[in-house]
Amino acid sequence: MKNPITHTADMDLWGHNFTQQLDLATQNMGHDISERLRIARVRALESRPAPMRLMRYRTALQTHGSLSSPGDEGLNLWRILASALPLVALVMGLILVQAVQQELTESDIASIDSALLLDDLPPDAYTDPGFLQFLKVQLVQPGRHD
Repeated sequence: MKNPITHTADMDLWGHNFTQQLDLATQNMGHDISERLRIARVRALESRPAPMRLMRYRTALQTHGSLSSPGDEGLNLWRILASALPLVALVMGLILVQAVQQELTESDIASIDSALLLDDLPPDAYTDPGFLQFLKVQLVQPGRHD
């Protein structure tokens, strides 16, 4: 990035070159046209904001003497902790979801095992494809045991 002082000097040099080119182009025009162009330039210059007024709001003199906008103070301990907090919350949430899923799976397996051990079933019932669905329906609707 360029130094603001040299950048302003470059812009001033460009502006002077541009006005010289405009002056050269308007020398061969009639008096009334060049007068209207001069009045338009004056109005344009009057309507633009003053550069010092813009500079005062956008920049400030820093303690080390440079003219720049107020910078970031850097990452201190509280900013690091505040930025890491969402990540910690996400990881804790994922661990909680995994624990709940595992607990639900284990309780389903345990309830099916207990139903199998308590019931008197013929051996061919274990090979039936609808047997697992039957057990789940029996567990949801506490029913009658014959």
